[in-house]
Amino acid sequence: MWYALYTRQGQEKKVASLLSRKNIEHYCPMKRSWNGRRKVVLEPLLTSFVFVKSAAADLVQVRSIDSVLNFVYWLGKPAVIQEEEVEIMKRFMNEYSNIEVEKIPFNVNGMARVVNGAAEDVKMHRVSVTNNSVRIVLPSLGYVMVAEIDSQNLQPAKQSTPSFPAFLDNYRFAF
Repeated sequence: MWYALYTRQGQEKKVASLLSRKNIEHYCPMKRSWNGRRKVVLEPLLTSFVFVKSAAADLVQVRSIDSVLNFVYWLGKPAVIQEEEVEIMKRFMNEYSNIEVEKIPFNVNGMARVVNGAAEDVKMHRVSVTNNSVRIVLPSLGYVMVAEIDSQNLQPAKQSTPSFPAFLDNYRFAF
């Protein structure tokens, strides 16, 4: 299972290196930034976070690594990050540049699960494309990844369902 480690600020690369030395699978998403005008540097996309894939029995060993402050907890246990979300992050980082993250509000009282219908027990990630940016929600992390996209790479979505009635064609809908 994947877990999120909370590290000392600025120690994400060090923690990733220590995890590599111990042959522990990990992922630290890095983005390119300009250091002044001359040099491109890699810095963590999510400040103070490194993701680690580990068995529950090995969590104590992972927690004891230098510069790891703790796991991110949810309901008293280390929060489990979905495998598909880590894969989506990796793919997003490989395909897009100028990526930023935004924290999304989370309201535990507003949670609901669809128990009957097409969305029943479906793991969904909200993806939206507006203007020249693509956004993907990572629900188990509480973040949205945002990247610029070249308008040449956009094409209208194919409709697999009947289209809206003609009188609605002139209206824009936000979902």
